[in-house]
Amino acid sequence: MSRRHKESEKADTGQVMTLDAFSNALFRLGLGSQAPIEATEYPLTRMTDNYALLNSLYRGNWVVQNVVEIIPDDMLREWFNLTGDIAPDSMDEISRVFRNTQLRDKLNRGLCWGRLYGGAAGLILVKGQDDLSEPLDLSAVLPGSFQGLYILDRWSGITPGMEIVNDPGDRDFNLPMWYDITNARGETVAHVHHSRIIRFTGRELPFLEQVAEMYWGESEIEAIFEDIKKHDNVSANMANLTFRANTDIMSVENLEQLISVGGKEQLRRFWETMQAISVVKSNFGLQLMNRDDKFQNNQYTFTGLKDVYDSMCLDLSGATRIPVTKLFGRSPAGMNATGESDLKNYYDYVDTKRESDLRPILEQLMPVIFMSAIGYVPDTYDIQFPPLWTPTADELANIANKKADTIIGAYQSGLLDKKTAMYELKQLSDETGMFGSISDDDINAAAGVTWKDDTALKDPTAGIWGEGAVPFEDGLTIDYDPGQPRDEGGRWTSTGISGKIGKTKYAPSPQRDKSGIQLKPKTYARLTGLLNTRYPGIQAGEVRTIRTTHAQYTVEADGYGGFKTVWVTKIK
Repeated sequence: MSRRHKESEKADTGQVMTLDAFSNALFRLGLGSQAPIEATEYPLTRMTDNYALLNSLYRGNWVVQNVVEIIPDDMLREWFNLTGDIAPDSMDEISRVFRNTQLRDKLNRGLCWGRLYGGAAGLILVKGQDDLSEPLDLSAVLPGSFQGLYILDRWSGITPGMEIVNDPGDRDFNLPMWYDITNARGETVAHVHHSRIIRFTGRELPFLEQVAEMYWGESEIEAIFEDIKKHDNVSANMANLTFRANTDIMSVENLEQLISVGGKEQLRRFWETMQAISVVKSNFGLQLMNRDDKFQNNQYTFTGLKDVYDSMCLDLSGATRIPVTKLFGRSPAGMNATGESDLKNYYDYVDTKRESDLRPILEQLMPVIFMSAIGYVPDTYDIQFPPLWTPTADELANIANKKADTIIGAYQSGLLDKKTAMYELKQLSDETGMFGSISDDDINAAAGVTWKDDTALKDPTAGIWGEGAVPFEDGLTIDYDPGQPRDEGGRWTSTGISGKIGKTKYAPSPQRDKSGIQLKPKTYARLTGLLNTRYPGIQAGEVRTIRTTHAQYTVEADGYGGFKTVWVTKIK
């Protein structure tokens, strides 16, 4: 290729803009077509800045009120639990501070105004620290000096400053350093350091949009405003259609000529006649008309309107992330519908809101409350949120039964000692409400005790013959009698207890208690004799151990000479 040709190609090379999109000009589909869908636009409205509209919606629309209030109510419904090295008396003092300062109500109000206006703030009030421009001094918080929060929404006199927090280790990094609080006349009354401010924001925005909103967030109403309008219009139209549910049509001969050609007097008489007919019909249910006139009654059917309204409700529910059952107060629809799955998904979302929105607020407040209530901040403490989903009584009993059986099984198999098993059972009290009466002293007293140790303590003779020794406890040794007859070889005759039971007129008595381990009648009869001979006068409920040459039986006396077999261990 010649040098001139190469230079011409190089000169012709330039940037070309390409459009990668679907288009079908014949059917008017896709980019650049005249289809109605292509005329759709999404203008940037920033409705969050329309204070009057937000107030009007909140005051006059119950759906907007539910959207603003339901999620904060559920976030604070179960409050939170403090764990760690905190004494019970200290917990009482902290709870008293919560009540006296109405902290839960103040946090609820701040979360609601943050969702409605896109931003709100809570000023931490500490007695004795009047210079609000200084950082909050935690060491200067004296007992009883925390006075709660002063809640302000973003339009009620709090304005973020232009200086930004540059410390990456600060919780307010890249947020305003100062906040100005003004009165009704617009005069600045306080210049507040950011460490004294609790922020409540709505939906998070990208950084540039956040700057445009003065470092606040977006109102929850802005994202769902179009769906609210659709819902309200459909609902209003359905209400107006009820006035047309029953329409009367009356055919009048030459009506067109009467209206166009007739004089004013004729029209007046005509309208008076129609009004008289209407009055008579309303009062007496009669319809009067000329012989040649025709009357027809049309009834409007509302088929399909319910489906349209339900679809609007579903759209609004999806936009707000609140189930229809809570947002509109409706019962679950559909056969065998309970709404449990919707509520569980919703509670999962509220849990994420508690972690992302509520936990940072509490972690900022709790050191101040600790200093005011008990005079120090515990070295180790944690904030835990109780579950929102409350199981039924049957579900709770089933959970407790399964978890307790698992713990007991691990204890009996030797995987846990008694102290650990009791501790695990006590841990179930928060979830199931059971086993809470197990004290720390009871748990410590069970240290080192295993299942074998626990059951061995029920045998009064355990350890008499030394560790590992197995006593020979059959009828010959227990019921030894020097005068008992012997055969020619010097052996005991069959009249002894341990001899074979010969054929008798009556069979041995069966076990009375069918709940324990069932033994053969002859074995049961033999062990009954051993039990009553060895432990005369044994009372009902007492547990004893009977040993033979082949097995060890742990039995519980029934008070009538019999017993229930609790455990059988073979002796090798």
